[in-house]
Amino acid sequence: MNYLTLEWKDLSARAELGIFCPPGGGLPEYHAMFHVTEAMHDTRRQYECIEAAVDRLLDELHGVETVWKRYLVSDAVNQAAFIPREQGCAAVSVVQQPPLNGSKVALWTYMTPEGFLSANGRATVFAHANCRHLFHTQLHVPATGAEEQTVRIFGQYADMLEADGCTLAEHCMRTWVFVQDIDTHYAGMVAARRACFEREGLTKDTHFIASTGIEGKHVRPGTQVFMDAYAVDGLLPGQIRYLRAPAHLNPTHEYGVTFERGTAIQYGDRRHVFISGTASIDHRGEIVHPSDVMKQAGRMLENIRALLDEAGAGMDDVAYMIVYLRDISDYRRIDAWLEESCRRIPRVIVWAPVCRPGWLIEAECMAVIGAGDGRFAAF
Repeated sequence: MNYLTLEWKDLSARAELGIFCPPGGGLPEYHAMFHVTEAMHDTRRQYECIEAAVDRLLDELHGVETVWKRYLVSDAVNQAAFIPREQGCAAVSVVQQPPLNGSKVALWTYMTPEGFLSANGRATVFAHANCRHLFHTQLHVPATGAEEQTVRIFGQYADMLEADGCTLAEHCMRTWVFVQDIDTHYAGMVAARRACFEREGLTKDTHFIASTGIEGKHVRPGTQVFMDAYAVDGLLPGQIRYLRAPAHLNPTHEYGVTFERGTAIQYGDRRHVFISGTASIDHRGEIVHPSDVMKQAGRMLENIRALLDEAGAGMDDVAYMIVYLRDISDYRRIDAWLEESCRRIPRVIVWAPVCRPGWLIEAECMAVIGAGDGRFAAF
């Protein structure tokens, strides 16, 4: 992974990039984390700075377009109006998870060369080589209660996939499930998701889906659960592997939840590694280092490294990282620690309590490595 940081002082904005260029040529990939560097600007100005920075980066990269944009915001209800309505074909997500650097907005984007992107009314579709990559965002429904909303969201998503010739079990690679007031509503979401998965044939004896289940608010206040998702159509048997790291982590079904710790997808010219939301947990499913955020951060990173290692990757292959903190007062210590341990990796730290109250910190990431397999088509 190549890393680059660009700062535009006139925009009070900075972009941290993870850039993958496959050995021998091929399609490059760009993950960019945008930050506002002047928190004293008013809300409108901060959003203007972010959008101008995106435009500057696209100009500098030449011939690149945005596939995915997730706005991490401090007040979704009041700030939604500042997000441009016209975003081309990009999949756009807005999540109230306040950036902890004091700004009102941060932005995570995924970019690729132009010419492969379209939108079909259901999803943003990135089509290249033998695969279609489908990005769905902001899936939510008007319903009463987190459990009913989850049932209907997964039903809606399954219907959307079916309309594109796909299924939840065979094609969904990654989900992000955002739960408002997670300490209260997480259990309902988990129960509903488990029931939906069982109907789709996803069990401990088959596989689950890499996922982050985390606190997050939607722009509509009554929304207790909403979801972003990523699916791939066109993969062959043998291209997908699920990551377990059993010496460090236990299977999630042992404590009643249903997601994979990580998923690796092998292509002819690279390997994608999706690491789910990972906390300070051991191989028995117990919290390690209760009440100590710094020690929990160390164990969290140890677990992430173990999952990456199982996929043949390391921290130098990580394209982006999102770090979730329960207590905002831990931000400065964690930020300083990450600056030492993961300095080059594009990252953002946000306020978002983890699904179990005793977990004080969690992180997710994606890695891309140039380990090709000639049995499969290039990405």
